[in-house]
Amino acid sequence: MQSANVLLKKIVRCSVLPFATQHGMKKNLFPLSRTLSLSLCLKQDNSCNPSEKLDLDGWKKVMKSGLKEVSETVSERKELSTLAAAREILEMWRLAGRSVPENISEEQLKIFMECPSKSAKKKYLKYLHLKELYKKNDKRKMDEKRERRLETASKTDETRRNSFVCLWANCMDRAYSWRVAQSMIFGQPLVFDMSYEKDMSIREVANTVRQIVLSESCNRRSVDPFHIHFCNFKDDSLYHKEFIKHYREAWGKLLITVTDQCYTDVFPKDKLIYLTADSPKVMKTFDHDKIYIVGSMVDRSIKTGVSLAQAKRLGLETAALPLEKYLLWNTGAKNLTLDQMMHILLTLKDTGDWKKALEFVPKRKYCGFVSKPVHELKKTLNLINTLKLGKRQEEVRKQFPKNYSKRLIQK
Repeated sequence: MQSANVLLKKIVRCSVLPFATQHGMKKNLFPLSRTLSLSLCLKQDNSCNPSEKLDLDGWKKVMKSGLKEVSETVSERKELSTLAAAREILEMWRLAGRSVPENISEEQLKIFMECPSKSAKKKYLKYLHLKELYKKNDKRKMDEKRERRLETASKTDETRRNSFVCLWANCMDRAYSWRVAQSMIFGQPLVFDMSYEKDMSIREVANTVRQIVLSESCNRRSVDPFHIHFCNFKDDSLYHKEFIKHYREAWGKLLITVTDQCYTDVFPKDKLIYLTADSPKVMKTFDHDKIYIVGSMVDRSIKTGVSLAQAKRLGLETAALPLEKYLLWNTGAKNLTLDQMMHILLTLKDTGDWKKALEFVPKRKYCGFVSKPVHELKKTLNLINTLKLGKRQEEVRKQFPKNYSKRLIQK
């Protein structure tokens, strides 16, 4: 056995390897040369020493190992070539504008190649593309959050330096809610009449509720808030649904009084005043002992006389804001929104000054405030009427100074 092994080594070194190198054969053909050398060795061993026997088990192991190496190298080359071809296909699809991921691993490529049909491959690539987009979006959101944290940290550092900034939003909300709770016991009531649902469309009801929400927030932040009452309010109505949309869970926590009764059943009629723009009586001063009623109605078609008819039907006192007395009114409707009415009533309650209160009227509706007293304006109007009727100029001169009529005519 030792002589056979020695002969094998000599044959491999001397005969097979030079032959392979001379003819340009690759190293992968080395197992074939090994088989040739083994056959030659067997023949020589049989001729020289017939008594000696070869180890057949060792020869089988050598042959199997050579075949395995050849198969592994061939399979690796095939896999590399197929992966490269798959990557080229993906690049072509990406250039064509299809949804293909930018980065794909070898395992994902193998799964892509194992897909049974072209549609399955497209779906798998689309799945990988969406997954990549989600990851990028999450990363972007995380970066934005990090930037916000840094900004808030810098802002908090600045606020900590200021010794005067010591109030938080929760504390302010508690203070506002405490004021409203006090107004429910000691404050002046303000009634919103919720009986105009039939006179409005769904869009107008939604607009009305939006204005009431603004007026409630304005009342809650005021120094001396009203005690708000929602009268003639019915459950499962359009008003109720819109309020739940706006307030959600906070609807049951509002510090207001909601009832389905009429205001005449809750309060005495002597103290009730219905505020309407159609009233012939003009409101001169704000009365703290009275209870004012505001009709919760927004009509784009401007239905005149609806709230006035409601007040007359119930036998209530009515009043209108003195808009013409203090404002140089332009052409247009004199109706105000509910939040504007709330601002006006709150400023009148706190200050009693009509100029400050009427600043909340939109400036597009008036030119400015009246500078002259009312009696002088009446004199000018009477003068214009007398000139139109053709009366004597002497009567005009007696009542007014020199050249006053000419100036008025020029105006």
